[in-house]
Amino acid sequence: MSITWKRVNKGFWQVADPKIWIASAIPMFLGAIIAVGFYREFNTYWFLVAVLGVFLIEVGKNAINECIDYITGADPGVDDEHRTPFSGGKKTIVDGILTVGQSALIGIATMSAAAVIGLYVVIFREFSVIYIGLAGFLLAVIYSLPPFKLCYRGFGEIAVGLSFGPLILNGMYVVMTNRFDVLPLLVSLPIGFLIVNVLWINQFPDYETDLAAGKKNWVVRLGKKKAVKVYVGIFGLNYLSIIAIAIYTFNPIWLLALLTMPKAMQAVKNCAENFDNIKNLIQSNAATVQIYILTGVLLATSALLDGLII
Repeated sequence: MSITWKRVNKGFWQVADPKIWIASAIPMFLGAIIAVGFYREFNTYWFLVAVLGVFLIEVGKNAINECIDYITGADPGVDDEHRTPFSGGKKTIVDGILTVGQSALIGIATMSAAAVIGLYVVIFREFSVIYIGLAGFLLAVIYSLPPFKLCYRGFGEIAVGLSFGPLILNGMYVVMTNRFDVLPLLVSLPIGFLIVNVLWINQFPDYETDLAAGKKNWVVRLGKKKAVKVYVGIFGLNYLSIIAIAIYTFNPIWLLALLTMPKAMQAVKNCAENFDNIKNLIQSNAATVQIYILTGVLLATSALLDGLII
């Protein structure tokens, strides 16, 4: 194996970033679990096909984003002091692992493969999933790609919330059951709100470099101090949407996901005190990810209990 191939292979997996697959894994598994809990439907083959398709889109989106953030200076401007495990990009081009061309090629190849898989699902499994698939694919492509550059124009948060909430969760549910329903749509709301908050808090360490690069996400537009209030508000929307699920189903078991509230309060308090202290803010970055994961697990537990037992 040549040195170049080893480097590109390393770069691919760094762009793929397996440690954050949890972002898409939560809504995928939750969509499948709702299908099992309420309709006893699960198809292993089509589940794995759908997982592969989402994974490829995620890699493609990351690779394209690496290129754009490098060219605009958003990633090169992040010094060691501002780098955290939660921000500053995947660092493949900045660290010399990939060239811009190689990263772009990874993006094109994975997006193309994802398109083929999506077409395969539409033709041989469920045609109606085409609407969800096209929306997700389009949002991934234009997330950072000119001239749209959603994440540079204040639409990145909405794109992420829609993609990792309603689109992925309901997409998996439709692939499993061949139908649309209200419940998975409602359950996708707290997941969407929380993944937006993960992105939101992760933009704090990149504030200065994003501002300099013209990456006008909402943390940059509002400033860190005001952005803390929105961080609180998004947590609030998450908990309201969980209550809405319990009301819709007439089953308080869904309120299990409210157990994350104390951890959210700690994250908010730390963010309010340390929004300008990156080292200490990491506690809030980590806590928000943990709340996202734990909420997914609690909602999945509620779906199984509601559908199979209670």
